[in-house]
Amino acid sequence: MNARIIRLAMSSANSALLLVAIVVLLAVPARAQNAPSVYAIKNAKVYSLAGPAVENGIVIIRDGKIAAVGANVDVPAGAQVIDAKDLEVYPGLFDPITQMGLDEVSAVAATVDVTELGNYNPDIVAATAVNPASAHIPVTRASGITHVIAAPGTSGFDSAGGGVITGQASAFNLAGWTMDEMQIKRSVAMVINWPTLDTRSFDFATFSIQEKPYADVKKEYDKKIDEISDWLDRARHYAQAREKGSPANFERDLKLEALVPVVEGKLPVLVIAAKGRDIRSAVEFCTKQNLKMILGDGAEAWKVKDLLKDKKIPVILGPTLQLPTEEDVPYDRQMEQASELQAAGIPIAFSSFGVAFSRRLSQYAGAAVAYGLPHEEALKAVTLNAAQMLGLADQLGTIEPGKMANLIVTDGDPLEIKTQVRYLFIKGQLTSMENRHHELYEEYRKRPQAAH
Repeated sequence: MNARIIRLAMSSANSALLLVAIVVLLAVPARAQNAPSVYAIKNAKVYSLAGPAVENGIVIIRDGKIAAVGANVDVPAGAQVIDAKDLEVYPGLFDPITQMGLDEVSAVAATVDVTELGNYNPDIVAATAVNPASAHIPVTRASGITHVIAAPGTSGFDSAGGGVITGQASAFNLAGWTMDEMQIKRSVAMVINWPTLDTRSFDFATFSIQEKPYADVKKEYDKKIDEISDWLDRARHYAQAREKGSPANFERDLKLEALVPVVEGKLPVLVIAAKGRDIRSAVEFCTKQNLKMILGDGAEAWKVKDLLKDKKIPVILGPTLQLPTEEDVPYDRQMEQASELQAAGIPIAFSSFGVAFSRRLSQYAGAAVAYGLPHEEALKAVTLNAAQMLGLADQLGTIEPGKMANLIVTDGDPLEIKTQVRYLFIKGQLTSMENRHHELYEEYRKRPQAAH
């Protein structure tokens, strides 16, 4: 641009907006041009999770994907080389049930978009509400988590759940300016908060436990189960009418339309249930309805492990570092459960079910290792297993040619709390690990010392 163009822009009434637009237009191509398309990580111990670990391995990343991996791989000319001597390479960690981007400050309602009004919202898609600028995202990826799933209506440590059929969970990478850049798959599962027969509930208004008569709880429970059945039956009729009915007489229904892939077995249902009897009821219901079920939470999955194994139901477990669900349950029940389910042949994965504690994902798996879960199975439970459950294993979960280059370079075992992530790649790009936590750490580390 020459000085005359600048003067013309400055003379207009919208000069400030024009200048901002010019800067943005000039900066975006520069960002794209400066980002290398080929990387080579060499001299690392590579844990691909698709085979034995490779000593002094090389990983080639090209155009967002893994191009090659092995001990005898040629480094392409012009590649940005990262010497990872004494470091280790792993697939990026995967947190499969979160409210990432949906819940910013739980105490401030205006920043929380986890739930929608009403109990039945199958047409809601989490991706439409995710905030790519969430401050939780950089904090989470600094812990080695490269991709997550946001599940609407789920409850966790960070926010309350709500509704019954709460919407569609979305998978996305933890780097990018917009959801179009970040999105891996817009809809990976339909979330159902399974009704519970629990007669005790916590009343936040009085901060006390409230008791309900069992008859009243059972009546509410049966009503919700009947409502779920009714929605599924209507979705089947809707699919038939859409396929065979007259277009002139067909009235589109977005909620029923969203349930059609569920009743056709194309979209799994992520059923959130904790109690053993609720899990049993959910499995029996989904079997009867021919639904593809994934169990989420499963705090008492150990009580019904034979049923889960028989029906081939995978389980996404909640945090292992939590208190027992009942007074007479051993304190370490949640830490032992993962090894028990895995030994029974039930596929498992770990998840945070929240936002603020997503960064502890690797610690949940590490605690399970201390209580009997084989180390490699624990690694798969935070990388590969959830990808397999949710139909994403062709893109994620292992370091293999053709897969998305989401991986981490660490100075040790990622399940150890002392391990640091040295480099992080998301969709083939070396990604910053700067975040609000680190900024505060540096700020207060450099604070003036008080005089004595």
